Amino acid sequence: MAQPRTDEELMRAYCAGERLAFDELFARYAPLLLRVARRQLATEDQARDVVQETFVRLHAARHDFRTDARLRPWVMTIAMNLVREHWRKTKRRKTSVDDTLDLRAAPDPERGPLEMRQREQAVRAALLTLPDSQREVVELHWLQERPFAEVAEIVGTSEGAVRVRAHRAYKKLKELLEPELGHD
Repeated sequence: MAQPRTDEELMRAYCAGERLAFDELFARYAPLLLRVARRQLATEDQARDVVQETFVRLHAARHDFRTDARLRPWVMTIAMNLVREHWRKTKRRKTSVDDTLDLRAAPDPERGPLEMRQREQAVRAALLTLPDSQREVVELHWLQERPFAEVAEIVGTSEGAVRVRAHRAYKKLKELLEPELGHD
């Protein structure tokens, strides 16, 4: 049985005119992009619009794709730029990091559902106080578990700058959440 083609092989095939390669890329990336967009935007329709527009832009820029580059960061950059563009157009702060926030902690049997909801709300509120550049890094690194190198490609800066933003963000979150949540 033949190995499935890599994302980069599919992109090269699509650029060469193979329509089915685009369909395969869409099948691979649409669910991921939809999850990411849902975390960033207020409504399902906005998230779906970002996914659709990401593929429109991927098509329009397909000949700009560097054959020696990885596809995933390129596609994620397109999507994240569209999210940022959405928020610039609406001129208001993002408020829906919350819908699918994963606190990365096992439920504590000594805490009831109400206390767990309060903790989750505190984390959401703390995230929203961060500058956009820091919040974006936290969302990509912590919530989506992306390595710093990939986060740097997505946000268009160096890995060192991403690490600094993350460090500052995590320090600020800790300061904000310690009084709210207490020490465990």
